[in-house]
Amino acid sequence: MAGTYEDAEEAWQLLTDGTGPACVLFDFDGPLCRLFPYDSSLPLADALRETVAAEGLLDVLSPAERSDKDPHVVLRAVHRARRQRDVGDLVARMEQQVTVGERRAARTALPTPGAAELIEWLTGRGTRLAVVTNNAAAAAEDYLRAKGLWESFAVVHGREADPDLMKPHPDVLDRALKDLRLPPDEAVMIGDTPTDFMAAEQAGVRFLGIGRNTGKRQLMRDAGAKIVLASYAPLLARIPR
Repeated sequence: MAGTYEDAEEAWQLLTDGTGPACVLFDFDGPLCRLFPYDSSLPLADALRETVAAEGLLDVLSPAERSDKDPHVVLRAVHRARRQRDVGDLVARMEQQVTVGERRAARTALPTPGAAELIEWLTGRGTRLAVVTNNAAAAAEDYLRAKGLWESFAVVHGREADPDLMKPHPDVLDRALKDLRLPPDEAVMIGDTPTDFMAAEQAGVRFLGIGRNTGKRQLMRDAGAKIVLASYAPLLARIPR
């Protein structure tokens, strides 16, 4: 179901009770922008598969992984295969290939409606902001600079060399909180996937889900997320003018 009135009230309270959270941790692709709109990630995923095939390792991909549009699925699959197969430096080369593709995509990413307004309001309240993403930090930085949002963010943390540390692992949240010198209970994460919710839960961070369609919202609810909105509009409508 869509975000309810109760969800909107709880989301508002999450961001305003007391003095509000000391920090809001934004996932990048989804809560801030659509990095690969309209399945435009598929060419990058296909390019990764070509790299894997050139090494004679296409058989490490499952049938689903051989057609998945998500480049991270292909990257994780080859990383997983290293436990049984000698893949040499293939994972590292693929990670760089993904980073280049994500930085290219950041140039044409579609801003998430209301994100800039929410960022302005939060920074005006003195809330510190961070990006915690499975994408390359450089891609998020490129986007924030291009949109004039860079100065609003205290830290940006992205994918490390080890794909095992991507969300749902809490590593990227832990790194951001360490840089901010904040305990988990002083932060709220805004994410749009079950893995975002699971990472926040493991890190001890409260979670606000944003899902632009019914399917995304339901997946977060099924994972256990309690507050899920369809957009930032209900929050922006509550900001005193």
